[in-house]
Amino acid sequence: MTDFATFVFDQLPPPPRRVLEVGCGDAGGLVEQLLERGYDVLGVDPRAPRGERFVQADFRMLDGKWDAVVAGRVLHHVNPLAEGLDRLASFAPLLLVDEFASDKIDSPAQDWYEGQHRLLRASGAEPLGPPSLDEWRERHPGLHPHDVLLRELRARYEEVALEWVPYLSRWLGGPASAALEQTLVDAGAIPAIGYRWAGSRTSTTRSSASSR
Repeated sequence: MTDFATFVFDQLPPPPRRVLEVGCGDAGGLVEQLLERGYDVLGVDPRAPRGERFVQADFRMLDGKWDAVVAGRVLHHVNPLAEGLDRLASFAPLLLVDEFASDKIDSPAQDWYEGQHRLLRASGAEPLGPPSLDEWRERHPGLHPHDVLLRELRARYEEVALEWVPYLSRWLGGPASAALEQTLVDAGAIPAIGYRWAGSRTSTTRSSASSR
């Protein structure tokens, strides 16, 4: 399984190009890696780091044109979704997305994750994710299901790539978590929760954006 950075570099046109990373978070997302590859990149997030390559704001407050937008684990909670995606489509012709489908976490996946979480804590580790997925759902109501988000993306972009990948191991962070989850996904025992998506803006979307 490749990471999101590898997916992004595989999909981006060669540098130098202008790239906007939406939802880069307080760690800066992929901004530094994109800079090292020769891209002219800007990261935007209300919690973005300070610096000339970052803007501490909601992406909907920006104006500008880029060659591509990168959005890592942010679109599932953008509201209103249609308005937010229209804004992204006005920025750039290419959108690269890293997301997770919390609605696909079934009972076997939840049992495996919570069991692994308990084992890691018993060993002295402190997983990044929550110990209880039911409690997590209560604290995060209203997240967009994957089918809704994909439908809205496909209404504005031509789908270039869609890859389903393991995700729960990111929350666990154990030394063998990723390999264990991949094995279970490959065996069909639990679903792949994460997905990576690339889309090229349609001419209809371009015309609509230009008319606004």
